[in-house]
Amino acid sequence: MSSKTSRMPLSRRRFLTLSAMGGSAFALAACGGGSEPEPTAAPDPTEEPTAVPEPTAEPTAEPTEAPAAAEEPAGEVKIMVGDVQEYVFGSDDWAGGFGSVTIGLHEAMYNGESVYHIRTDASDPTVAEEIGLVYVPLLNAAAGLDDGEANTYYALDGDRPAVFAKIPGDENFTSLCKWVNVTGGDESLNSVEAIMDAVDAGDAEMEETNVFVNYPFIQWPGGGMSVDPDLNATLENGQLFAEPDLDAMTVTMKMHQCYPGSRYIVTDAGGMAGMMNLAEASVTNKLHDLGGTDEIWVFGNGIPGPGAMGHQPAIFDNEAGQPAWSPFWDHRTIVWKDDAEPRVLTNSDEVRAAIEAGEVDEFMGVPDSHPNGFVVNCPAVILAPNDFTA
Repeated sequence: MSSKTSRMPLSRRRFLTLSAMGGSAFALAACGGGSEPEPTAAPDPTEEPTAVPEPTAEPTAEPTEAPAAAEEPAGEVKIMVGDVQEYVFGSDDWAGGFGSVTIGLHEAMYNGESVYHIRTDASDPTVAEEIGLVYVPLLNAAAGLDDGEANTYYALDGDRPAVFAKIPGDENFTSLCKWVNVTGGDESLNSVEAIMDAVDAGDAEMEETNVFVNYPFIQWPGGGMSVDPDLNATLENGQLFAEPDLDAMTVTMKMHQCYPGSRYIVTDAGGMAGMMNLAEASVTNKLHDLGGTDEIWVFGNGIPGPGAMGHQPAIFDNEAGQPAWSPFWDHRTIVWKDDAEPRVLTNSDEVRAAIEAGEVDEFMGVPDSHPNGFVVNCPAVILAPNDFTA
């Protein structure tokens, strides 16, 4: 294993603890999978929004000092999210087999209090280019959610902070938001109630768009993403290196690799969120049936490595940034059978071939959740060649 992927991977016992699995879970036979549901019709992803949102101000602070970096993998590195300020793919400064990425924070409001979030993906190409986000047409599937199930991002004109309808802990919380433009009113528009009152009074106007954005929450009233003081394992303790820097308006997060060539962060989950030290966002599980997710396979045994369960990196069905890719993972677990010879797999064709050959069992979600899966929000912030070696 290279120096960037040999740092203390999750042990089997630690994986079992994190995933709440008994030893018998891996002995389960793979259940026969039915055909995937057809995606619900979504709005035309090339259609312009009713009003193209203006990007909010970028952080003006200097990037924070990066930790000692390991040598970058050979090949092109592409920053996918414009708010990325610093990154390393691995370091001797911590034991875990992951990198770090420092991302600009943005302040918004919720019921009169400040929340801090990052910006990663958009369903509209114009908005994605304007703000510096990953264009993800599949996010348009959120139009199929019931009223009130998607979050809402109220973008106020001028320099006023935006307003969110929901934060972690609220019913049907999700980082996936419908974009609504608000014009007029004054500085008192710091909650949904205040916006609606101003609209009803004729002091402000509200205009819905057909745009959905993925804006994960970092800190909110009464809570925030967890800090991992040990930095030994992928999921243990949390995803932050330190508390967000509200002076510099940045946050430094663990950055993981998966095939093919994607470096991603983990922000919230529709299942097993507590086990992964993430915010609960169970409503995002509905994106599976609506066609808004992309498949990813996480390895539950086999070749040791920096993957979420202590083995080789996971595998996306599509490379981040492609039209069929989504940051909302349709999480699946692959387990090598006892009579199979584990090897490193690097793409979805190899995964499907191993399933077809009977070398591995495939579980929706994890073995203990099968046949019920769940969705995890894992935005890809950088594209870079994989550097994992067995």
